[in-house]
Amino acid sequence: MTTEIITILANLALALSFIIGLVFGIEQVRAAARDRKDRLTLETLRNFQTREFSELMNFVTNSDVPPTHEEWQKRPANEQIMVTQFAQQMESLGILVAERLINIDLVDKTFGSLVTTAWEKYKIMVLDSRQKRPDPFLCEYFQWLAEKIDKRMKNNPRKPFYETSC
Repeated sequence: MTTEIITILANLALALSFIIGLVFGIEQVRAAARDRKDRLTLETLRNFQTREFSELMNFVTNSDVPPTHEEWQKRPANEQIMVTQFAQQMESLGILVAERLINIDLVDKTFGSLVTTAWEKYKIMVLDSRQKRPDPFLCEYFQWLAEKIDKRMKNNPRKPFYETSC
């Protein structure tokens, strides 16, 4: 009987060790995923806090985006590049949100209406380019992100932080 009790206790200790190890392992994986997401969020913020991105924002907000692909091609090379680069950055931001690598709240807090305003400027040209290239996927995540933020802003407008903080 003593051997049976020892065997039962050893099996219980083994099972308990396994369960504790499993729980610890799962928590470690979750913590690593949170850390990775936090690092990606900070890296994304830093990428959008550059002089180059500020120049792109200034260009897009103060310029007219050409309405057609042909009109875009007639623009000077530096303007074509700026229009394209801004669209690529918004596309990348949309991908990060769609893949849940960064939170849409972050985008709403940092860019908000910039994404929707920029999409409205790009929309006619992008829809034209999708047909003429043809490339049905052109700026798809930019469009998705702008529409999602627009819907959020209409359905659940956020109050400025300075009005809600203590």
